[in-house]
Amino acid sequence: MSDRRNIYFFYKKEPALVQHVVRLGQLAHDYHFTVVEDQIEANIIVSIGGDGTFLQAVRKTGFREDCLYAGISTHSSLSLYCDFHIDDQEKMIEAMTTKQIEVRRYPVLSATIDDTSTFYCLNELSIRSGIIKTFVMDIFIDDLHFETFRGDGIIVATPTGSTGYNKSVSGAVVDPMLPCLQVSELASLNNNRYRTLGSSFILSGARTLTLKITQDGNDYPTIGMDNEALGVSHVDSIVINLTDKRIKTVKLKDNSFWEKVKRTFL
Repeated sequence: MSDRRNIYFFYKKEPALVQHVVRLGQLAHDYHFTVVEDQIEANIIVSIGGDGTFLQAVRKTGFREDCLYAGISTHSSLSLYCDFHIDDQEKMIEAMTTKQIEVRRYPVLSATIDDTSTFYCLNELSIRSGIIKTFVMDIFIDDLHFETFRGDGIIVATPTGSTGYNKSVSGAVVDPMLPCLQVSELASLNNNRYRTLGSSFILSGARTLTLKITQDGNDYPTIGMDNEALGVSHVDSIVINLTDKRIKTVKLKDNSFWEKVKRTFL
């Protein structure tokens, strides 16, 4: 990690965490790293908390491709995005003193709303009814009208996001080496008028997914970008693609994606 020396810590400004950050800052200084107060100056961004904090760190720092992200867990165990534990300095020192480290690259999806604003997601985009009523969407794969969905909502996940919200609705866990998108339904209504596939499906990363919302009075959905809600007052269409953007993280020994999945769920 000899070419990356500026570290920015992302964390909730809580007294207990501040103490940890001071200790981590001293450790970084001992190994000739510089702790910076502005993420723009950083080439290493470290989140301290859990997977939610890691997602926020990536989002709040602009999904940067020119830096390395790392997650430090403050919980009882490690998680999918947190490779280090706050009390295990040995692994941190090993990462800081290794001149050539392996890098893991996570894909990012983009969502363009009404042909105006584009947003990025590391885990998933979710779109749900904002009121206690189902809503209707026409789902297009490239230029093909695939199905008309009626139900509570849709989740579109990246491979790494497949272990999150997507998995909780019986979506598949996908190897992140496969550049793809996964589409999963939330309580679809299937009858003689509305018919959907009824199961999750996986699209090549080269495909474009378009969701067109039927304007029937329930066209103010709640849109989730990873673990953050997007404040919009009206949505007509969402165009979703897997981008070439990649988020880089440290790849430690014996800590592959599937080892993380095993550690977390089995």
